[in-house]
Amino acid sequence: MQTQRKNSELSIEIRPMKFEDIDQVDEINKLSFSNPWSRESFERELSSNRIAHYFVATYENKVVGFVGLWIIFQEAQITTIAVHPDYRGRKIGEKLLDFVIDYCERQSVKNIILEVRVSNTIAQNLYYKKGFKKIGVRKWYYKDGEDALVMVKKLIP
Repeated sequence: MQTQRKNSELSIEIRPMKFEDIDQVDEINKLSFSNPWSRESFERELSSNRIAHYFVATYENKVVGFVGLWIIFQEAQITTIAVHPDYRGRKIGEKLLDFVIDYCERQSVKNIILEVRVSNTIAQNLYYKKGFKKIGVRKWYYKDGEDALVMVKKLIP
């Protein structure tokens, strides 16, 4: 397999997450978050949460990133988004976010909301670039006590 240069953009496919993807999603989740979701959480989201919409980014048939959201009426909440550490810096997170924004527009969503760690300036910069605005802070939001910025993107109907 040819080695990809870090920072080189990859041609990825984004598709709905399937149960067969959960092993790879779980690996990325554990590598990306200090307090990762359980494997069972992803299984429940796919099997029984009617408002859940989960997608994976694949490169050469390997899951390299994922995103999840809940859509309730005309509002979406991004529940999770992550890219495998070996594939960061190649615009995969940006492509996942662009996909979600387009998907939400097609679902007649008016607002997309998310929380992000106050220390995660890389993610914040991406969200600002995509038109998200800070609307508040959730104190001690994460289990380790870190605050979360609450951000929203208003979509034009």
